[in-house]
Amino acid sequence: MRRLPRPFFIAVGITCGALCLQDASGAPPTVRQALELKPVQSEVQCDVPTEKDEIDQATIEPISEPGRSGWQVFDGQGRLLRRFVDTNGDKKLDLWSYYQNGIEVYRDVDADFNEKADQYRWLGTGGSRWGQDTNEDGTIDRWHMISPEEVTAEVVAALRDQDVARFKRVLLAPTELKALGLGKARNDELAERIDAAASDFDRFSRARGLVKPTARWIHFGATRPGLLPAGTDGSTRDLLIYDNVAAIVDTEGKHGQVVIGTLVNVGEQAWRVIDLPTGEATGGFYTSIIGRESVGGNVDQGVDRQMQALLTELEKTDQQLSDVKAPSDLARLNRSRADLLEKLAKNSVNQQERETWIRQFADTVSAAFQSGEYPQGVERMRAMLDDLRAGRDSNDLIAFVTFRYQTANYSRDLQAPNADFAKVQEQWLKDLQKFVADFPKSPDAAEAMLQLAIAQEFAGKEDEATLWYGRIAKDFPDLPLSKKAAGARRRLSSVGQAITLQGTSSTGQSVDLASYRGKVVLVHYWATWCEPCKADIEVIKKIQDRLGSRGFTAIGVNLDHTKAAMTEYQRSHGLTWPQLYEAGGLESRLANELGVVTLPTMLLIDKTGRVARRNIHSGELEAEVSRLQK
Repeated sequence: MRRLPRPFFIAVGITCGALCLQDASGAPPTVRQALELKPVQSEVQCDVPTEKDEIDQATIEPISEPGRSGWQVFDGQGRLLRRFVDTNGDKKLDLWSYYQNGIEVYRDVDADFNEKADQYRWLGTGGSRWGQDTNEDGTIDRWHMISPEEVTAEVVAALRDQDVARFKRVLLAPTELKALGLGKARNDELAERIDAAASDFDRFSRARGLVKPTARWIHFGATRPGLLPAGTDGSTRDLLIYDNVAAIVDTEGKHGQVVIGTLVNVGEQAWRVIDLPTGEATGGFYTSIIGRESVGGNVDQGVDRQMQALLTELEKTDQQLSDVKAPSDLARLNRSRADLLEKLAKNSVNQQERETWIRQFADTVSAAFQSGEYPQGVERMRAMLDDLRAGRDSNDLIAFVTFRYQTANYSRDLQAPNADFAKVQEQWLKDLQKFVADFPKSPDAAEAMLQLAIAQEFAGKEDEATLWYGRIAKDFPDLPLSKKAAGARRRLSSVGQAITLQGTSSTGQSVDLASYRGKVVLVHYWATWCEPCKADIEVIKKIQDRLGSRGFTAIGVNLDHTKAAMTEYQRSHGLTWPQLYEAGGLESRLANELGVVTLPTMLLIDKTGRVARRNIHSGELEAEVSRLQK
């Protein structure tokens, strides 16, 4: 059993035994004792003070929150280093959080409260992976959540370490394949491919030496994801995929490219590979192989020396950006990063790769400006846009950069001293309308229309909002956004109408709004990250206590990114009414069916099952429920 020195004991991973918050005398742990505890997963990067003065300046304090207790450790600057929490009041720790630069980057979780960690989560700047350890042996058995970038990093690590189990964790599983709802021919084809990948990985990784033992993953390369709509080749569900995915790796200062192939989304923000990373034409969903040759035995083939130097410099800049906090340093480094991305675009060997770097330039420069980390970002994007237009680049690429430039420009106008917000908003709506007129077929036009629709809805111009929502559904029927827009149209016209709401509650029970006829029902769309939603929940609790016996109930529809966030909040705050959840957050089926675009959203249903109020405020709720009950 791995322990902290007495009087503080904690068990993690496969360990067992008492999980005490303090010893019998009530003495708290010391800072040194708390800092000796390490994450179960060894690859976690978190702050670990080692110098005596750093440890001496750190402090430890008790956690005193409703339904929670434990300890938290702060460094000399008041930033969190560790949090060890008992979330269910049984006097045993079940949540261990680790921080870097004051941001939580990882946690070990004992979700079933049996004194063994069974979930491992990377957070904040640490990434977005969420691993499940079914047998609680300290080894991840499946990825509940993992981004495309992190999947490619896992493939590189599996090749490097010749670790077949690690590769299989990101390989599409037979049960996941079945759930995709593909037509028989495509399903059978993929079944053969994933079976071959699983059985051949060990031999392949040893024979090819595609990634050397000293290699490190540094970048993810792909164009935008694509949607394979339901009905294609007999499929029954939309399928989100990345085709032509590659990973850039560093091997002792030399950079190379490993072709990953196709990634498919399996829900809950999780992605999977379907092939061995051979670089050979395996037949992806759109195209099977990226234009450049894959690396063979040497990891530096296929990338010339100039590109290697640029990629090395980009990696260094990204590392520096993750470490610095001074605004002047952030601006300088973001400017350097923009320079490097432009040079990488200029030195690309084909148009597809060039556009990938330009898109990354537009995304990152726009985001850096809006976060205040690159004040000159708008001018930089304007210059890039002028170059693209002068060079007669593709309309799709110009549209992509234009939309991000306009978004950054809008942010700048809002942040200007003495900004006239009404005029800024008026100009923004004009810019959005012009973008739609100039680039009507761009996927970003659908996003522009959504912004227009939301603005008009909030302004009370519901007829205009309905027109924009309708246009999205008509012009972009294959985009996921189309379902959101169609749902929003239904919501805007729902008063006096019966609506459909069906799903599975957090306890596994089927919930159907139609079965609640004869009761007044509040449908509450919420998430744990939404503070007004939490305030509404407290109001709903009181109304449930006072009016529940007279035929009132609520149905919660949670739109968190993870079910665990919802169930933890439900348990700790004693929510007694049904809570529906499906993966996808604001883009889930439950949100899209009525086009929910902001939280909280509450609909009040009368005894006949018809919508009485489709946008009721919690302050009006009790009086309106009482009226409907009469």
